[in-house]
Amino acid sequence: MNTVHEAAVTATAPAMGQSAFHESAIAQVQGTAQYVDDIPEVRGTLYAAPILSRVAHGQLHGVDAGKALTQPGVRGVVLAADIPGDPILAAFGHDEPIFALGSVQHVGQVIGLVVADSVMGARRAARLVEADITPLPAILDVHQAHQAQSYVQPPVHVRRGDAAAALAAAPHRLQGSLEVGGQEHFYLEGQIAYALPMEQEQWWIYSSSQHPGEVQHWVAHALGIGNHAVTVACRRMGGGFGGKETQSGHLAVWATLAARKFNAPVKLRLDRDDDFMVTGKRHPFAYAWDVGFDATGRITGLQLEMLANCGFSADLSGPVADRAIFHADNAYFLSDVAISSYRCKLHTQSHTAFRGFGGPQGVIVIETIMGDIARSLGLDALAVRRCNYYDADPAAARDMTHYQMRVEDNILLPITQKLEQSARYQQRLAAISAWNADNPVIQRGIALTPVKFGISFTATLFNQAGALVHVYTDGTVQVNHGGTEMGQGLHTKVAQIVADELGVPLAQVKVTASDTSKVPNASATAASSGTDLNGRAAQYAARSVRDNLAAFVGGLDQCGAGAVSFAGGLVHSPKGQRAFADVVQAAYANRIQLWSDGFYRTPKIHYDKTTLTGRPFYYFAYGVACTEVAIDTLTGESKVLAIDVLYDAGRSINPAIDIGQVEGGFIQGMGWLTTEELVWNDQGLLTTHAPSTYKIPATGDVPEHFKVALYEEPNREDNVGGSKAVGEPPFMLAVSVYEALRHAIGSHRAKQGNGNAPVRLQAPATAEHVLQALQTPEIQA
Repeated sequence: MNTVHEAAVTATAPAMGQSAFHESAIAQVQGTAQYVDDIPEVRGTLYAAPILSRVAHGQLHGVDAGKALTQPGVRGVVLAADIPGDPILAAFGHDEPIFALGSVQHVGQVIGLVVADSVMGARRAARLVEADITPLPAILDVHQAHQAQSYVQPPVHVRRGDAAAALAAAPHRLQGSLEVGGQEHFYLEGQIAYALPMEQEQWWIYSSSQHPGEVQHWVAHALGIGNHAVTVACRRMGGGFGGKETQSGHLAVWATLAARKFNAPVKLRLDRDDDFMVTGKRHPFAYAWDVGFDATGRITGLQLEMLANCGFSADLSGPVADRAIFHADNAYFLSDVAISSYRCKLHTQSHTAFRGFGGPQGVIVIETIMGDIARSLGLDALAVRRCNYYDADPAAARDMTHYQMRVEDNILLPITQKLEQSARYQQRLAAISAWNADNPVIQRGIALTPVKFGISFTATLFNQAGALVHVYTDGTVQVNHGGTEMGQGLHTKVAQIVADELGVPLAQVKVTASDTSKVPNASATAASSGTDLNGRAAQYAARSVRDNLAAFVGGLDQCGAGAVSFAGGLVHSPKGQRAFADVVQAAYANRIQLWSDGFYRTPKIHYDKTTLTGRPFYYFAYGVACTEVAIDTLTGESKVLAIDVLYDAGRSINPAIDIGQVEGGFIQGMGWLTTEELVWNDQGLLTTHAPSTYKIPATGDVPEHFKVALYEEPNREDNVGGSKAVGEPPFMLAVSVYEALRHAIGSHRAKQGNGNAPVRLQAPATAEHVLQALQTPEIQA
């Protein structure tokens, strides 16, 4: 794997564009970086553990906590009757109870809490609580849910042109289906909340959350008090990946209800098994399609059905399924298309946000279709993909998405050509063909796949952010913004942006904990928009202070404020230069404001959620990946041999952090499609609920050849620093692993005379699923 060496950030060089260390890196290495469980506990702190349903669906008659209450150190239980406010969580769907009410909807649903003097005491006692449940029939299969019209939200249909007529007239036509599994977030720091009662019915909540503002709202709603009485803080998370966007709110509400009942601070931290059993995952999807195409592989018509397994409540399933629709085109123009999306209700955990937020579930199906078309025509899959690309020339009339957004920043062709050459795709494809012909057991495959990912929250109202910048009299700077740090480097990038805006060394800027009492109503740190939104808001706040200082210096030197500049820790004017700290001290003495707020809302975006049309995204981020794999046709085992990635980060604010995000996102996507299999049994029990049975990629799964490069072109939209988002899009580049596996399987089947038949490979591509795909279509049927 290539490595990126940290460049020293000098006092005079601009901070943006340099590979500065992550702001917490040294503290993390030393073990001094605080996470919620590291915060010194207040005297009298109690500990809570969840009481979980052991039944997938049933009528809840009551709870017998007698055995639990006899255990040493147990203080009591917290149930639905102890909720002073609304017993339903303040989620968008308003369909999920805080504690089970009258019925249970999945194995692992939280019925209540046991509160004790110790963590283990609470957990042991919680397992002694007996729930009186009458089992009811459970829906555990997405097709069964669809047949029963069991939905958490109404179906959505998006159409352009006449797909049926286009299919009828198509020279070639294929039908297919695909099942793609979910994914556990597997953050290193599990879900945790620490609730402290304060004076006058106020609350302080430490929460490992991507959305402290929502946690604040949920807690206040459950207590029946105003948001202003609840403060939520989060310095950092040990990973989030979307799993702490809504799910963290549950723990905060539960811990606060326990703290209210026992009038004491309460900490609730799920152990890993309970975390698996309680929290939602990436949405599993099932697809069926009918596609028409010409002799070059260009799609002429497509009908696509998507079944989203949402679990028992809506959570964020609506926007997740919407984004899957938005990304069902990926990089390809679809002239006549009809997409039907069904948001299915099952008796499992309520699935939630996960890196890509439905985008991966849209991308994989169209890439599968591209691979099938190429195989049926005997063409190179890259050639088929390329002939379906959006055209950058408006005159070609192939630049409008199926949701009526024009693709104005299209770099698909040049970025593909660059990686095709640097990765030596054509030469490696020929070498792999020769290898496969000579080797009966080990077969190799290669694929080069693109991504075009829309950047913005699809819900337009969330595309806003606020920040505070404080300049102190010694010239140091403190920044607070509404985003949260989960290891992705957001605070580092925001500090770099502010440092350059004020012209000071990066070391003079500190970013403090996310805190609802400082920046209110902040959106979740999600949708890859953390730096776009919060970085720009912080830049505006810093600019306001800088303008105050420039006007002050202009008055001193009798020049316009525009003639005053800030760089290298100095303030320059036509009459000379001064140290930034000296200017700040003089400004303070003259009662000049040295702090400011900043607010930013994303321009240009608009979206009609009833028709799913408009411009939901500010811009697109692009990327391409070329992956080579090998499979053992006797065992189904597979190995990734080489990965080459070229990613469009715009003008990178921090190349080291961006490349790290690309690497991490790709490997996480590779896990989703190869090893991370979630298995529920016929009783609705998640049987893969620990590292012993659920396998995330490890260092041995990363090939020695793993090259990541950044495509050097500034964002064509006016984004902060000319940068582009980097959090989610690289995840979908791992579809190249899946397509390379299908290429290897197809090569083996070609020797059996089935080379043109579709390769039906269920994801994740475990050894079992690879073996199934290696069988002939007749055997599969």
